Amino acid sequence: MTPSVSKPHRVVVIGTGAVGATTAYTLLLRNRMSELVFIDANKDRALGEALDMNHGLPFVGGVKLWAGDYSDCQDADIIIIAAGSNQRPGETRIDLLNRNAAIFDDIIKNITKYNNHGILLVATNPVDILSYVSWKKSGWPANRVIGSGTLLDSARFRYLIGKHKQIDPRSIHAHIIGEHGDSELPVWSLANVAGAEIDFEQAERDDIFNSTKNAAYEIINAKGSTSYAIALALDRIVAAILQNEHAVLNVSSLLDDYHGISDVYLGVPSIVGREGIREKLQIPLNAQEEEMLRKSAQKLKDQIAQLNI
Repeated sequence: MTPSVSKPHRVVVIGTGAVGATTAYTLLLRNRMSELVFIDANKDRALGEALDMNHGLPFVGGVKLWAGDYSDCQDADIIIIAAGSNQRPGETRIDLLNRNAAIFDDIIKNITKYNNHGILLVATNPVDILSYVSWKKSGWPANRVIGSGTLLDSARFRYLIGKHKQIDPRSIHAHIIGEHGDSELPVWSLANVAGAEIDFEQAERDDIFNSTKNAAYEIINAKGSTSYAIALALDRIVAAILQNEHAVLNVSSLLDDYHGISDVYLGVPSIVGREGIREKLQIPLNAQEEEMLRKSAQKLKDQIAQLNI
């Protein structure tokens, strides 16, 4: 009997700037897939990144990687979109909206020309709105269009809580939900360590949350862009999909009557596996948190309404 050969797992990364290249390198080091493709409007940049990583294959092996074009999306399991205009110092994520929405119109047309079965993983900011744009323009089921959401924000939140309490952040259970941006909110009512409530004075809570919310601005002002932590967050999502983990991750999902909110992408705890998003977990929120989430949703809906999609 001829042994069966499993289909290669292909991941395509569109955009080889700081986020795209670092994500690709992280996926390579962690051996997440068997094929890795780089696509960029700057073909020389994509080629350079592919060559540089190829030269490291004798140390890590196991992956075929190359700079390609949109036709390489045809066999992709996951297509990560990290292309777009960068966030500039002093600029909010929403300021990026009009520029990146136009870029995405072209990207989505090119992807769907060759692929209608994969999973779109959006990393470009403003990620919640661009995830919604990608869903609308692709025509794909919402479970297969995912944004990185507040997964990184939640990691920052856990890190800062752990730092204050001198506890490994992996042992902290805490969520940031809503927009990946200025209207995001901390779910203090559910924050815990091994089920025990995390005790902070209000001033400490405010300091931790403000540091969480403003972390990207601080990094951008210091070095020009964020890259390492978001790459690890995207790697975590890719692993959950390809390994069919059914992991609970705070990704950006299309909401349908989530605490009364519908027709908008927001970061909420979602079960992620091979089919994309299986389910959104409607976690309990207190009255203040629920109101903040609704305001976050309305802010993004008002922005989306200006796009005429």
